[in-house]
Amino acid sequence: MGRKSKIAALAVLLLLAAVAAGAYLYDRSQQGKIADGVTIDGIDVGGMDAEEAEAKVRRKLLRPLDRPLRVTYEDRTWSLLAEKLKVRADVHGAVEEAVADSREGDLPTRLGRYLGGDELALEISARLDYSRGAINEFVRQIAGEIDHQPRSASVEPGADELEVVASRPGRKLRDVRLTRQLHEAVVGAGPRTVALQVHKTKPEVTTAEVASRYPSYLTLDRGTFTLRLWKDLELAETYTVAVGQEGLETPEGLYEIQAKEENPIWYVPESDWAGDLAGQTIPPGPSNPIKARWMAIYEGAGIHGTEETSSLGSAVSHGCVRMAIPDVEALYDQVEVGTPIFIG
Repeated sequence: MGRKSKIAALAVLLLLAAVAAGAYLYDRSQQGKIADGVTIDGIDVGGMDAEEAEAKVRRKLLRPLDRPLRVTYEDRTWSLLAEKLKVRADVHGAVEEAVADSREGDLPTRLGRYLGGDELALEISARLDYSRGAINEFVRQIAGEIDHQPRSASVEPGADELEVVASRPGRKLRDVRLTRQLHEAVVGAGPRTVALQVHKTKPEVTTAEVASRYPSYLTLDRGTFTLRLWKDLELAETYTVAVGQEGLETPEGLYEIQAKEENPIWYVPESDWAGDLAGQTIPPGPSNPIKARWMAIYEGAGIHGTEETSSLGSAVSHGCVRMAIPDVEALYDQVEVGTPIFIG
């Protein structure tokens, strides 16, 4: 080999050595850097050193989670504070992992990443965690304030009126949906304020249906000796009656027609007022004061016909409701066993 050839070969060797040394030094300078294409929970940290990456991830990932979660419904708002959620994430560990993964491979591979634009396309998790129990408790609290059972329409009777209490639909929080939305809000996949949704539940009996539940209804005003028949909750007939005397009052309260009988037998009660008849059974006929019809109400008291029409409009009976015979016959055909009767 000639002198010139030797010099040329040496120059090449020196150049290669310089390139290798430069590559080595450059590689060493990138030791703390994260390669392009690396993200931590969706946050791009490529090209950053560990300190820069950690600051960015904390700012982008954790700082928004310091704000409370809010749930709204109509004009109401509930808040779940961040301290109750106990949000935590291993940001430092995720950044260390990103740096370590960026350094994997041999020198040419690393140089290709740093100089040649060979992105890693690597997603790393900071292992975000929080108290799921706090969210469950929060949802239960809201449900306790939102949920209510439907109310069926009903009838509030008085001595001379029937008042319909309107039905009300129920409301049930869509708790599974709300829980999912709150979890999404914590991990950044949803808004921090959530509008809750509810199911409406129908009452068993609506206001429009309640009248059909009461084809007949009776009210008795003992003060005015007036028995009223209501059909589909509308006043149909008014009767003047006799009621129980002092000490043997017709019982007050809400009852129902327990039994019906035409030309009834009188089973005389074992009471002092019955005298010698106490305990006897009196068949239909002149000696039986219970005429034409019998509608049992409560413990021996009932509605029946009487021939003593002069007693109507007064408190003279032994607890029963007396009616004129034509009236009791007409009433008998319009009520069924189970018909409510309110005595006031």
